[in-house]
Amino acid sequence: MIRLDGATACVTGGARGIGRATAIALAARGARVWIGDIDAAAAAATAAEIGGHAAPLDVTDPESFAAFLAAAAASGPVQILVNNAGIMRLAPYLELELAGHHREMAINVGGVINGMSLALPGMVARGRGHIVNVASMAAKVTTPGAAVYCASKFAVAALSRAVRAELDGTGVSVTTVLPAAVHTELTSGVNLALQPTLQPGEVGEAIADTVRHRRAEVAVPRWLAPLGTVEQGLPEAALRLVKRRFVGRDPGQYDAGRRRAYLDRIEG
Repeated sequence: MIRLDGATACVTGGARGIGRATAIALAARGARVWIGDIDAAAAAATAAEIGGHAAPLDVTDPESFAAFLAAAAASGPVQILVNNAGIMRLAPYLELELAGHHREMAINVGGVINGMSLALPGMVARGRGHIVNVASMAAKVTTPGAAVYCASKFAVAALSRAVRAELDGTGVSVTTVLPAAVHTELTSGVNLALQPTLQPGEVGEAIADTVRHRRAEVAVPRWLAPLGTVEQGLPEAALRLVKRRFVGRDPGQYDAGRRRAYLDRIEG
């Protein structure tokens, strides 16, 4: 077991939302927290609030990621990495530009690949370390209108499972966290009335808990875990009927005006 008290923990996308809540939870348990975010000012503000550290980070750039981990290592070997940074674009697949699809995959999947590739060698050499890859229940239960987001989170879950098997016996663990819809900027303007929802703090606490139990996959809330099996087991024609009834052909009703500030930030 990794003791959080005094451990160096890195959180990507830690300035806001789930990342911020995770940084707060880890710091409360005694970790030396490093927050990486493309918004350096917001990262610094969160770090100051929790007594942590911040550094600019573009998870799609391996050099930026390496510099972030090197800065954190000045506090001690990086024992925990939470790959949290991600974006979500909503609209029918053909209505979104191709470049945006590639960017969403580069952040949501490429960022995880970069983080694990750079952090794991040191962890394996020391025989100790823990990585949390933040996916989503969208990895298990697909949603029309969020096709690339679902694909990216499915990829994160599959990547984590394969790497986890490769690391068996090394002392290094990989946990995939799969939250339901969370009330953060990422879901701003989205109609969540028919979905189980969470506050960021609930997910942050669940992520911090994985350092202790190091389970393979953690659904938040836990009762959602079987839904992926249900989706895989149902005939696709039946699934389409259910989703058309409850979701429609796009991500349901969302307020484009309320979502504009988020889109301006992630597309800027």
